[in-house]
Amino acid sequence: MSAPDERVGPVTSSSTRRVAAIDCGTNSIRLLVADVSDDGTLTEVDRRTEVVRLGQGVDRTGELAPEALERTLTTAREYARAIRDLGAERVRFVATSATRDARNRDVFRDGVLDAVGVEPEVVSGDEEALLSFTGATSGTATDHPGPYLVVDLGGGSTELVLGTTTPDAALSLDVGSVRLTERHLRTDPPTDAEIAAARADVRAALDAAAAVVPLGKTATLVGLAGSITTVTAHALGLPSYRRERVHGATFAPGTVLAACDDLLHRTREQRLALGFMHPGRADVIGAGALVWSEVVARVRDDVAAAGGALAEVVTSESDILDGIALSIA
Repeated sequence: MSAPDERVGPVTSSSTRRVAAIDCGTNSIRLLVADVSDDGTLTEVDRRTEVVRLGQGVDRTGELAPEALERTLTTAREYARAIRDLGAERVRFVATSATRDARNRDVFRDGVLDAVGVEPEVVSGDEEALLSFTGATSGTATDHPGPYLVVDLGGGSTELVLGTTTPDAALSLDVGSVRLTERHLRTDPPTDAEIAAARADVRAALDAAAAVVPLGKTATLVGLAGSITTVTAHALGLPSYRRERVHGATFAPGTVLAACDDLLHRTREQRLALGFMHPGRADVIGAGALVWSEVVARVRDDVAAAGGALAEVVTSESDILDGIALSIA
């Protein structure tokens, strides 16, 4: 867990509000405390991530496992203490794919309400996509030409949203790093047959997405969230994870595809030996890399079919958390 910023007192400016955003996904729960000004400028105070695997087994059982709930609520209580210490005025807690899919999400809701003091919002895939787009385009994405296809690749779902200043089309796909690992990639390293089955799932989802989101209109492909930032660290050859290097990193599609393929075919032990690899992501990064490679290849091909060329694949550390914080203010 990252250490909190030294500026722990609440802000005093009448034009700035200190807010706290929590994003609870299938694999991780994350906190952002930030000062947001009236003009929409966001200044980070504290950002934390814990891999709690809330979505453990949800694809198979349809329910949140008791041990996964306990891991998540333990971290939620830690975040609540940080929020109080940092003096945030307002808090928004957003839960995504795993919670949307779980029959027993009421248990989760009651636990979060007790731990944090706010009710978690189980947002739709469309709302998740909008928040991700808002966060990405508040950061590095706008240094590149639009339209942007923003891809938020999570543990249970992947959001695609296309637009320039606002979203023009969006869709949430039920493919993610945890879901595909549990469904297909059970061997270490995965077999060719397992990889083929996982690719078939992703390609079917992208076929459906292309009917809603015109992928061929993409000028800049922007990737968000832990699987993509991990692939980016690998493509950069980082000896340890460095957020400032990952944020805004830009590659040709072929470089991304090569990094994805390498991570997919490594064993869990080989992935753990990489200095930038979060231990809680090592078992699912192969599936995350597979999803990202399929998205990059499909967008590249659709752009080419439309008479263009996808020159840039950009990674952003500004993501749904930033979108949630901006939505509060």
